Amino acid sequence: MSEFVYSEKPIEIVEGNGPYLYDDNGTEYLDMGASYACVPLGHGHDRVTDAITTQLSDLTYVQGSYPVAVRSQLYETLGHVAPGDIGKVWLCNSGTEANESALKFARAATGDTKIIATVQGFHGRTMGALSATWKEKYRDPYKPLLENVEFVQYNDADAMAKAVDDDTAAVIVEPIQGEGGINPASTNFMKMIRELTTEAGAALILDEVQTGLGRTGKLWACEHVDVVPDILTSAKGLGNGLPIGATMCRDWIAEEYGDHASTFSGNPLISAAAEATISTITEEHFPVHAAEIGTYLQKQLEVELDNRVRDIRGEGLMVGIEVKRGANRILQELAMNHRILALPAGRTVVRLLPPLIINKNQADRVVDALGEIVE
Repeated sequence: MSEFVYSEKPIEIVEGNGPYLYDDNGTEYLDMGASYACVPLGHGHDRVTDAITTQLSDLTYVQGSYPVAVRSQLYETLGHVAPGDIGKVWLCNSGTEANESALKFARAATGDTKIIATVQGFHGRTMGALSATWKEKYRDPYKPLLENVEFVQYNDADAMAKAVDDDTAAVIVEPIQGEGGINPASTNFMKMIRELTTEAGAALILDEVQTGLGRTGKLWACEHVDVVPDILTSAKGLGNGLPIGATMCRDWIAEEYGDHASTFSGNPLISAAAEATISTITEEHFPVHAAEIGTYLQKQLEVELDNRVRDIRGEGLMVGIEVKRGANRILQELAMNHRILALPAGRTVVRLLPPLIINKNQADRVVDALGEIVE
């Protein structure tokens, strides 16, 4: 089944250490994708490993109606680090489930049904999140999906103003589109959505599944534009490789969230990993490091690649390089000839989402390799 779902790479990974992965022949690869930003602290981070090991010896799982200290601590930590007055937390197992929950919560709290999403947006593959995901290739096999979902051009404030009305339950948007090509939202667009949803009594959902936890140089990407949503979703890097998602809400959403549950919500073992991950990222100031290395990386790419690529864009260590020819060829050459693993974002964008722990020497290695490949 895995061969059906995923396009398998010709490299069997058996070990990871920091920003490096190793195949079954012992070949070392610099991991510049972090498995779609899932390991912000790199592979085998001591603090996360210790937290998992300690919790494993005490309690692997008990269902959510029983209080568990590590789960309660994670609720408190997420409420503390969430932007603005977001303080209520729902834990789940993935980014798509976090977004699925967000859409349900918004409909329950507002009593409305219309969902507005954006062109090129990606929010997951379960039926609700998929309904708000733009690309038809993801959606077509599963139609009919949710009704009353409308797509608006990303960064088009005028179009958004026409779309939001009294029937709108929520606008869901990524502060920087990941799968859609590393497209940052403008400050004006984000602030306009905030104003429009407030006036309409609708929820603003910010999907920070990929952008959150320091990747863009702030703990949350919405902090770049000084916008606080009603619901913020997080996942991917939250457990540094272990499966977890979080839907964080303002009080007015949480008070009317409806009846929603999940068997493994707040699993103690996963909660321990997430608590260690968040604490390490904040205490060791990794957002600041991501901003510094990300700025350096983008500047070096601009100098090296110059007019040989169409664009270099992103924030912090979320970087997209729009090339003139197919991105997959470049990614293959990076992996096979330079031992660097990166990601696509569509057919023409090379996506760099390295662990936040990378340094300038490792960034230089990527720049030099791309300089040799890109023509």
